[in-house]
Amino acid sequence: MENSTRLDLYRQMVLIRTFEETILREYHADKAPIWDIGAGLIPGEMHLSAGQEPVAVAVCANLTPDDAVTATHRPHHFAIAHGMSLERLAAEIYGREDGLGRGRGGHMHLFDPSIHFSCSGIIAEGYPPALGQAFAFKSKGSQAVAVAVTGEGAANQGAFHESLNLAAAWRLPVVFVIEDNDWAISVPRSLSTSVASNAERAKAYGIPGERIEDNSLEDIFAAAKRAVDRARSGGGPTLLEVHTLRLWGHFEGDAQGYRPDLDGVAQRDPLPAYEMHLRALGVADDDVIKGAVTEAQARVEAAISFAKSSPIPEPSSATRYVFS
Repeated sequence: MENSTRLDLYRQMVLIRTFEETILREYHADKAPIWDIGAGLIPGEMHLSAGQEPVAVAVCANLTPDDAVTATHRPHHFAIAHGMSLERLAAEIYGREDGLGRGRGGHMHLFDPSIHFSCSGIIAEGYPPALGQAFAFKSKGSQAVAVAVTGEGAANQGAFHESLNLAAAWRLPVVFVIEDNDWAISVPRSLSTSVASNAERAKAYGIPGERIEDNSLEDIFAAAKRAVDRARSGGGPTLLEVHTLRLWGHFEGDAQGYRPDLDGVAQRDPLPAYEMHLRALGVADDDVIKGAVTEAQARVEAAISFAKSSPIPEPSSATRYVFS
C-alpha cells in the first residue's frame, strides 16, 4: 500500500469516528435525567460502528461510485466510506426534510441511489438486493460490482445461504463481507454458530472464502482488492469475514452486562493502533494527526448544523411517499 493511500484511509477513519462521536453526543444530549429512547432531537434506536472503521474504509477504497454497497443496521461507517454526503446523512438521522429519505428512513434505512448505497434494519436483508444489483451490472456488460455487508449473527439466516448459492450458480460479481464483532446483539458466535469461522461456509458453495484477523486495515484492503478484482474480471463471488471490534454497545443505552471483555476493549481500538503504525513508518507526525482531527471536526459540525437547520416534515405529509 502506498503511503498516500494509508493517509487517506486514516483520515477517513478519523472522519467516521468523529461523526459517530458527535452523533453520540447529540443523541444523549436530551435523553436525561430519565432515559427515553423516543425523546430528543434524534429519537429511536441508534447503532454506532466505532471500532469497525477499518472494514469500511479498506473495502470501499477498492470501489468506485458505480459499485453498489448494501449495509446493515449499523451503517454509518460504510455510508461515509462509500462517499455519502455527511449533510444529507446527518439530516436523515435527525428526521429532517433534507435527509436522504426526507427524514422518513432514519439511520437504519439509508438510501442513496447516487452512490448505489442502501441498508436495512432487517438482519441479512442486504444480501438478496445485492444479487439483483450484481445481476443488473452483469446483464448490462458493466464491470461494476456489488458489496453485501452483514454481521456474523446474520450468517445463520436463510437469506445468507440462499444468496451465496445463487451468486455462485450465476457467477455474479458480488463480494460478501461479514463483520464479525463477536456479538450478535448479546450472543457470542461460539454459542450460535456451528463453525469457528463463517469463511469456511464458502466451500459449500464452491467460492473462495477468507477470514482476516486482528481488524487489520491493510490486510482487509489486500483481501478486498483480490475479491473485487475477481468479481470485476468475471470470476464470480467471494466471501470475506473480518474479525473486527464493537467498541460500544449493540445500541445506545445497552449496558453490555453480557460482555466479559469490556475491560480490554479500549486497548483494541483500531484508530490509535493505526496512528502508531503510521508514526512508525514515518508517514504521520503530530501535525498530520492534528490536521486530520481538525478537518474532521469542522466537516462534521457543519453537517450537524445543516441537519438542525433543515425543516421538520409537516405532520400532514405523513402519508406522502408511500404506496397507498
